[in-house]
Amino acid sequence: MKAKFLTTAAALAALCLGGAAQAKELRLSHQWSNKDVRHKVAEIVANEVAAADVDLDIKIFGSKSLFKPREQYRPLSRGQLDMTVLPLSYAGGQQPAFNLTLMPGLVKNHDHAARLSDSPFMEALEAKMADDDVMVLVHGYLAGGFVGKDKCITKPSDVEGLQTRAAGKAFEQMLAGAGASIASMASSEIYNAMQTGVLNAANTSSSSFVSYRIYEQAKCYTPAGDVALWFMYQPLLMNKSAFEDLNEEQQKALLDASAKAEAYYLEEAKKQDAASVKVFEDAGVEIAQMSPEDFEAWRAIAQETSYKAFVDEVPDGQALLDMALAVE
Repeated sequence: MKAKFLTTAAALAALCLGGAAQAKELRLSHQWSNKDVRHKVAEIVANEVAAADVDLDIKIFGSKSLFKPREQYRPLSRGQLDMTVLPLSYAGGQQPAFNLTLMPGLVKNHDHAARLSDSPFMEALEAKMADDDVMVLVHGYLAGGFVGKDKCITKPSDVEGLQTRAAGKAFEQMLAGAGASIASMASSEIYNAMQTGVLNAANTSSSSFVSYRIYEQAKCYTPAGDVALWFMYQPLLMNKSAFEDLNEEQQKALLDASAKAEAYYLEEAKKQDAASVKVFEDAGVEIAQMSPEDFEAWRAIAQETSYKAFVDEVPDGQALLDMALAVE
């Protein structure tokens, strides 16, 4: 009788363990503070999935606590990381086509960015991600501008001779074409670089300018306004195999949560630019505006540097660029 009881108890324990094993934890990495819009996007997905009660938990590792900013895509593609929010151009070394998601003057405004995310151009990029076992959960573009440590940056001649940080290869090529010296680094490193005199100027997203308190190191800020030269695609990505390993309920909860986060991301991205201006003004930083003429001067340099280099370096670069430019 005792032996039978032990066998029954063991079977019940195994059953309980089997049920517990179905609950999954996903690790999501990003480089930003918990006040940043990109963290909020991740948080919405995690909270909505938790509320769906489908035995799926998303643990967020922010502030580059799990992986360095530029070192997230590779572990994601290898299944060593489940999810990340990152600028896709950070993975331009693995997939040169991704550099097109940070191309000067390619995106006109936030609604245009949303149309790009729902176009054959993005489908072509997603096919390349699928080759790396990566998929998009949340699309999102953020706009940005320039800061100058000692002066305003609006037109190409303003960066001549300055040590400048640009987010991504295409902007580096354009700025170098305008006579700037380039210092490559993640946006999270701009503050210290400006504080120590390594940088005279930088460009990044409106959100990063605020969340990293760059206003404490800048004399002048040129925000995204009626014309925004700087737009960067910064999606929430997931390892494709990890997604496919989830059951149908978990997949649905994740996709529903992602749809809600994407709608929030678009609306919040629109607010980031105006909000950043107020933060910089309150900090006593001068605000400069880029004129349409300034914009065209930058884009003319980009066409001879960034666009040309992209087409020369990427086998299907011209086709991808044409697809992007075809989106009205």
